Amino acid sequence: MTLYPTAFEALPLGRIKPRGWLKEQLQLQADGLTGHLEEHWKDVGPDNGWIGGAGESWERGPYYLDGLVPLAYLLEDERLIAKAKRWIEWSLASQREDGSFGPDRIETANAEVTEQDWWHYMIMLKVMIQYEEAKGDERVVPFLAKFFRYVARHIDACPLREWAVPRGAELMLALHWTYRRTGEPFLLELSGIVSRQTTDWTSILENFPFWRKVEHWDHRTHVVNVAMGVKTPALRFELEGGEREEAAVRKGIESLMTYHGQAHGMFSGDEWLSGTHPSQGVELCAVVEYMFTMEQLIRIFGDGHYGDILEKVAFNALPAAVSADWTAHQYDQQVNQVVCNVAKRDWSNGDDANLFGLEPHFGCCTANMHQGWPKLVSHAWMSDRSGGLAAATYAPCTVKASVGSGSEATLTVGGDYPFRESVTIGLALAQPERFALHLRIPSWCALPKLILNGTELAALQPAKGFVRVEREWQDGDRIELRLPMATVTTTRNMYAVSVERGPLVYALPIGENWLLHQKRERFSDWEVYPTTSWRYGLVEGAGFEAETVEVPAQPFLAEQTPVKLRTRGMLVRNWRMEGNNADAPPLNPITEGQEERELTLVPYGSAKLRIGEFPSIRRG
Repeated sequence: MTLYPTAFEALPLGRIKPRGWLKEQLQLQADGLTGHLEEHWKDVGPDNGWIGGAGESWERGPYYLDGLVPLAYLLEDERLIAKAKRWIEWSLASQREDGSFGPDRIETANAEVTEQDWWHYMIMLKVMIQYEEAKGDERVVPFLAKFFRYVARHIDACPLREWAVPRGAELMLALHWTYRRTGEPFLLELSGIVSRQTTDWTSILENFPFWRKVEHWDHRTHVVNVAMGVKTPALRFELEGGEREEAAVRKGIESLMTYHGQAHGMFSGDEWLSGTHPSQGVELCAVVEYMFTMEQLIRIFGDGHYGDILEKVAFNALPAAVSADWTAHQYDQQVNQVVCNVAKRDWSNGDDANLFGLEPHFGCCTANMHQGWPKLVSHAWMSDRSGGLAAATYAPCTVKASVGSGSEATLTVGGDYPFRESVTIGLALAQPERFALHLRIPSWCALPKLILNGTELAALQPAKGFVRVEREWQDGDRIELRLPMATVTTTRNMYAVSVERGPLVYALPIGENWLLHQKRERFSDWEVYPTTSWRYGLVEGAGFEAETVEVPAQPFLAEQTPVKLRTRGMLVRNWRMEGNNADAPPLNPITEGQEERELTLVPYGSAKLRIGEFPSIRRG
């Protein structure tokens, strides 16, 4: 019994380092919520159970570490590394003779485990894996193997329950990682047991049954469970092979976007799948988990389609839900977000779910949001398992990896993508090496050009979204990948439209008045009220003119965004509020008495109040 080979393999944490605007996002995290959460939020403070305290001992500590560990090592920040290692060392030292570890275990008098929640351990296993890859700590693999023997002894009597059932793929990930390093057959046998106890996401995605907004609790429709569960067929493919799993993922994502899709690339879920209305929310936890799912799908199936989704979510939905200085976040964001306040909405979440703050509505996102940017960096490029490298995203970074017959190569990726159309890749090699580069060609790009050392290569013929360039590479070789970005509109429900240019979605920014809701020492809560009108539709056929300026350190700020689109629009008289949200864009917008005016659209993630889905207005 062995694992089926994957298309690509992730590089160890630290082999890819961020550059440019992407590094600035990580630095903002380090200076903001991620770097200082322990001092200001008791749930991950000194009393947390995962560092020996009597406080919160479930998922919040591991969630926090799942972003803190990669952030610390990617930035090589000694302060953050010291923070992270405190948690790591406590967990390593907590392992008992039977293999169990962590802050809690429920036993009977004769020491037989009768009940166990496996979910929070799954997160900490991912933390340990990242730490081992960054540091090469020889204690980690034996620690994991010993814990998995404990799991194997008890999982029949204490099967997955509650949150662990839809999220069993997270445990399978750790089992497969450990198997690749030890070759112990019991790990795959255990993965098979976990697979059978996990929600059958393959069948759900094949024959998707959730066609409209869900209003009743069910783990299968909880938006974060869905975002995590989409990768389950891929982990089953690793274990069992076959074509069914990959086809199910493709079909399931298409169904999710048909019935619940939003303009920013996510499906709705303010707490459960919530339909296509642009004022329904989506939880930040789901955003970062869906990004991680896409990273795993690229790794396993080698399909650039999942890179397209990853970039759209990462460059739009992620920055939209976090303040530009990384001192506040939202639990739920809306595509058409005209006010962020404490008010009743047609959501299953509380009235404070779209505030910007420390812990709006519920603390899971406060703990879990930190993994988004760091894991994008650590999965930006992957090994092709044959000495070559594959690009999952073209955000600026530096990649150090073994290539060809084993030489070390350094790739420097520049060009300020996605705010610019050209990507540059410079190679540094100690000696010439023959290997392949798999360059992802986004599906939105109709006329890509690949220029090697000043010479344009012949017509590109992507396979599964990648162009394979194999040659003997030399030190100093330089690639330029030109990805012309046409501005397109996508017709959505009720003939409303969204606007995209490359991987970026564009929105009409609304003037923002940030009003203090709850004052804290560092991370306060804010309501955001509009200062300008939002009821604009777009005039059909008006066209779009792109305007660019130098890319700043923080490009996700409407006032200084490096790219804008100018178009024409009109106020829509019959577009009203529905409760405390913008109503759906009118099917028949009334513009009588209104004049056309120029509208300036900005990248969706840079506007905290915005219209991202517009009524379409016909001239005449």
